[in-house]
Amino acid sequence: MLFRIVPIGAHMAMRISQIIRLSAVHIAVALTLLPIDSTLNRIMISELKIPASLVALLIAVPYLFSPMQMWIGALSERAPLWGWRRSPYIIIGIALCAGGAALAPHAAFAIHDGVWWGIALGFVAFGAWGLGFNFATVSYLSLATELSGPGQRTKVVGIMWFSLILSMIIGGILFARSIDPYTHERLITAFYAITGIALGIGLIGVIGLEPRHHEVIVEHKLGMRATWQLMSQNPQAKYFFIYLIVLLIAILGQDVLLEPYAADVFGVPPAETTRYTSFWGIAFLIALLITSFLSNRFGLKPTAGAGAIIAASGLATIISAGLLHSVELLIPGLMVFGFGAGISTATNLALMFDMTITGQVGVFIGAWGVADALARLGGTVLSGVIRDVVVYGLGSTVGGYAIVFAIEMGLLIISVFMLRHIHTDVFQQKALRTAEVVALAGETQS
Repeated sequence: MLFRIVPIGAHMAMRISQIIRLSAVHIAVALTLLPIDSTLNRIMISELKIPASLVALLIAVPYLFSPMQMWIGALSERAPLWGWRRSPYIIIGIALCAGGAALAPHAAFAIHDGVWWGIALGFVAFGAWGLGFNFATVSYLSLATELSGPGQRTKVVGIMWFSLILSMIIGGILFARSIDPYTHERLITAFYAITGIALGIGLIGVIGLEPRHHEVIVEHKLGMRATWQLMSQNPQAKYFFIYLIVLLIAILGQDVLLEPYAADVFGVPPAETTRYTSFWGIAFLIALLITSFLSNRFGLKPTAGAGAIIAASGLATIISAGLLHSVELLIPGLMVFGFGAGISTATNLALMFDMTITGQVGVFIGAWGVADALARLGGTVLSGVIRDVVVYGLGSTVGGYAIVFAIEMGLLIISVFMLRHIHTDVFQQKALRTAEVVALAGETQS
């Protein structure tokens, strides 16, 4: 057999120190996004009066690089650097994220000033961040898959995401204080500080995390054509890819609408909408803490399905709050949705880790990363376009939001039915057979 996989230690118990280091890498990448996503886009539109369409185009640049995740995952399988398969790519990714984020405010001010190279710098800055995100994400999720065993994965995901959200809350508070009162100089200084901190946290996390000579042996690496065959010839892989897009559009599509919903429908001031978001975040964190217990008790797929149903019921409550104009219903709806979204996020990330095969982890994690990026893009378009069409076309503010939330409810219910037809054992058997066939056919070219 030309393609032989020897899993030695791939399912060994994961030490707490390794989980903490993986969390640090996860946090580092997210911290570079924090000032762009939470502050810079608003400053570009409101303070600098840059056209919203241009800002949206710049923010969408990272999504354009999402198909690279499969290539990056396959590259790390075929081309280890200095004895490491994941760590160098993680470091490259974090460095690009930090560099791109540090350039972003300079690009914003250059565009505002009408400098001829301002827009080009904007695409370089957001493009660098997008490249870095794709390099780092597929690499550290692949490493997390390799270091954790099936029984540990919901716990690992829960800790990683709990640490991430907690750090984002703290980082957001500190960043907001550092630019108050606002000046261009304060903003640039704050960007330098947070990207420097992110780079430091990421390096501390990744150094020493991965064994230099990995114990997984793949005698024949798959080339890019064979990589595509590995995905396209596996019905379970294609089905799971579609499932992820459907589920994540439903979960992520509301991100840009919840605060405007509270403002437009209930007249809630900005400070209050931020507090409402914190209720969602608290429920999300609680869900992350208990999901490992629930999945061990009831199973991964049943828990994932329950999370989707809980999230759908939360959206139903949020819709009811708007239709009844009852702000008292909004907070419970947000908390129920956050709780269900937390369970769904943790269980489906763990399921994503299971939908890989030893020796080709990067390929499949890259594919699932592409699905995530497409879902984020699709969810944003779904939310914004449908909301605007209904609000401005039919003149119904509540109706615009309600229809979007109802569509997301429907997608969550569809995802529950789709989940029943996902079988990790069938996926892995087919993936292993396909890998052996393409290796025997000599598909080892890049």
